[in-house]
Amino acid sequence: MDKSTESYIIDDQDAGLFRVNRRAFTDPECLQEERRRIFDKCWIYVGHESEVPHAGDYRSRNAAGRPMILVRGDDSVARVLLNTCTHRGAMVCRQNSGNAKTFQCPYHAWTYNSRGQLVGVPGEDSYSDAFKRDDLGLAAPPQVDNYRGFIFACFDPAAESLYDYLAGAREYLDLVADQSELGMKIVAGQQSYSARANWKLLMENSYDGYHGLPTHQRYFSFLSDIGIDFKGNNLGAPVRQKTVDLGNGHAVLEYQSAWGRPIAHWVPPFGEHRKEHFEQLRRRFDDRFGPERARRICETSRNLGIFPNLVINDIMAITVRTFFPVSPDYMEVNAWALAPIEESAADSKLRLDNFLTFLGPGGFATPDDVEMLESCQRGFANREVAWSDISRGMKREHPSITDELQMRAFWRRWNQLMTTPQIRRARKAA
Repeated sequence: MDKSTESYIIDDQDAGLFRVNRRAFTDPECLQEERRRIFDKCWIYVGHESEVPHAGDYRSRNAAGRPMILVRGDDSVARVLLNTCTHRGAMVCRQNSGNAKTFQCPYHAWTYNSRGQLVGVPGEDSYSDAFKRDDLGLAAPPQVDNYRGFIFACFDPAAESLYDYLAGAREYLDLVADQSELGMKIVAGQQSYSARANWKLLMENSYDGYHGLPTHQRYFSFLSDIGIDFKGNNLGAPVRQKTVDLGNGHAVLEYQSAWGRPIAHWVPPFGEHRKEHFEQLRRRFDDRFGPERARRICETSRNLGIFPNLVINDIMAITVRTFFPVSPDYMEVNAWALAPIEESAADSKLRLDNFLTFLGPGGFATPDDVEMLESCQRGFANREVAWSDISRGMKREHPSITDELQMRAFWRRWNQLMTTPQIRRARKAA
């Protein structure tokens, strides 16, 4: 089949049928197009401002296929710089994190300050008058912006603003950011792992409520064993759960939490001695936001997907997760825990225990998920089965959290970007 005319999705809304061509998970040409049409065009999450609190603090990041430096300059501005010397290209920052006044290229010792300005060139008198230091600072993405502490970069100078790009996702980022009176912070440490699966499978998985019980049965059995009452939370009640298409490919599951949440949702396994403390925390939320918004912040969980590759799962703890493709069947994943700055040591211990028990790569969830994603990828070798079905709940007026509206929101945006005729014409002209 001529790939230029082949469809990636079948989206028959009258019939309630939605399918994805499995070529999207396996084809190297498709990945090349994703790099051009998605990772070079969309706003991509780089890091959180709390990771570089002091002048000179930096973090090395790989995002959108590029090595970058997230750094706070001596002017207190958090920047994203491209990690390549403007002389001959070598990476000027070779450590994962630290604090530095300057970055020096190990090749010829060109030196840049924490703002990215070129401040040292050995043998500079050998250059002509045409040589200008000001023209040779470390490059930056055309657009960098910050929403409630989450820093994004975009390589399309004509792209819409980050504020507009986030669309309905802003409401859910606010629900996360409002959990602190002083600001949220990334907890020290980073989880890095990989999976032999296509990156989009992890996006689907991260807000797939349908797979929860069959894939993570061990975790739910564990919660029951320690005294969590699922029936009391009535997870199936429509008024307590919803799935929302947030626009621009973003989507969210929001539902009543059965498990305890370290901010202000006490459950018996936390211990009777801590109940009053949690009730005090809850009263502070009531005072700040009123009872309805406080209930939503404290008692509901959110699995939020921000197109194309940022996941914030605000559940029994908060994970911030990004992932990038190395090849069609292999991705690298990085994840961090997010918490209120003012959280006590005891509450932080509880949060991190929750985080590692379920969300960490050694916890109940991630190994199960990775095994399922890699199983899907292996199954795609059966090329005779060309389509995956994502129709669940498509004709339902109010989709449940076990339906697949959120995946359809992702795939519609993905397909739009991958098949826009104007881009195709530009590619042919080039």
